[in-house]
Amino acid sequence: PLVYQSFNWNHGVYLGATLASETTAAAEGKLGNLRRDPMAMLPFCGYNMGDYFRHWIRMGKRLENKPRIFHVNWFRKDENGKFLWPGFRENMRVLRWIVERTSGKARAVEGVLGWSPRKQDLDWSGLEFPDEQWESLMKIDTEELRMQTLRHEELFLQLSEFLPKEMLFERELLVSRL
Repeated sequence: PLVYQSFNWNHGVYLGATLASETTAAAEGKLGNLRRDPMAMLPFCGYNMGDYFRHWIRMGKRLENKPRIFHVNWFRKDENGKFLWPGFRENMRVLRWIVERTSGKARAVEGVLGWSPRKQDLDWSGLEFPDEQWESLMKIDTEELRMQTLRHEELFLQLSEFLPKEMLFERELLVSRL
């Protein structure tokens, strides 16, 4: 989906840890291939990613008022390869919803991945945005998500002894929601 909020801190760490992105010039491999890139840090992290995840889990335990964690995908495409979201200054509509969510002013609906806005929860002033396009932008293909979630196991096996148990727990919670 375009945007969603994690259920809690550990869920947000899990979402970041299992992030997939297309390869760019900053990462090894053929450009445009989808790969697991935890928190988009794999090419840059100087130590074991399991320890990196553990750091974020521990940080959450120390914080009295944890910030809310959001996931945004500005680059979702339709079946013709065209971007569904216009981007650029229109991103402010989503960022406004995020800011309003953090202050308890914006509404959201609960889904398998977290809390998401309904179309009417964003300010559409000055932009014609068809309902069908919004639905495509926010659609979750549960079968594809199930397959992606199973692929998280590949990353977790690489980190085995370093992987925080909280990551396994969050994965099981996601599987149960599917």
